[in-house]
Amino acid sequence: MKSATTKKTAKIKRPLINILKLLKLYSAAKMVKLWTARRKDLRHERQMLEFYSPFIKRGDLCFDVGANEGKFTKIFLELGAKVVCVEPQEACLQRLYKSFGSNKNVIIVGKAVGECEGYGELMICEDAPTISTMSSKWKDEGRFSKDYEWTKTKKVPITTLDALIQVHGPPKFCKIDVEGFEESVLKGLTKPIPFISFEFTREFFDDAKKCIDHLLSLGRVEFNCSLGESMKFLSQRWVTPGELYEKIGQLKDKLLLGDIYAKFHVHN
Repeated sequence: MKSATTKKTAKIKRPLINILKLLKLYSAAKMVKLWTARRKDLRHERQMLEFYSPFIKRGDLCFDVGANEGKFTKIFLELGAKVVCVEPQEACLQRLYKSFGSNKNVIIVGKAVGECEGYGELMICEDAPTISTMSSKWKDEGRFSKDYEWTKTKKVPITTLDALIQVHGPPKFCKIDVEGFEESVLKGLTKPIPFISFEFTREFFDDAKKCIDHLLSLGRVEFNCSLGESMKFLSQRWVTPGELYEKIGQLKDKLLLGDIYAKFHVHN
């Protein structure tokens, strides 16, 4: 979701591109943009590696739920982990197989994840695949509902976190990025995982609280969060749900989004 570019931005860019072409500067400007973007990507990758290194050690198993094109899978692999990446979108699966199909440390599962095994409807946004979703509420009421259209629907198989654990073993870290379907994903988990992350947004923060309530039912757990793609924790220590709600409530950004992290006290 975080990488989606709005149509409004595209409308602003088009006149600038036409001017650059008239001045015969478009190719040079494009090269500079690509170089700048690549440097930014490399810097962000270093930040991600540093951020996730306390959670993930060489040989650990990670779940990448909502893997999309494998951005997080790549980081987890660089940290020495084995990764089960789960993704229902056909176009994304093709990219995952192209990038990781021959990697013995990656298992690709072409399914969605939910509360129960079966089938569900995936609503696909072709203009921005990162905001494709299994949640009608997220599609109809979320921040992208006015700027994007979900042009396709597809019936996809659904597995659960419990089922994935039964097949592949318990992960050390589970990342969940499923565009409003987080509660359903977490309800398919009945035993704690050492570390879990799931996305939240301001407009659906009550749903994030339901996710936290379910995690509290699984065992002793503490929380933190990272805003946007900052790769920094909001709190210097792991906190209770009440403390987390207070810290997030103090932030005034109406379009606030980020990831909530759960740390279970699990005896290995």
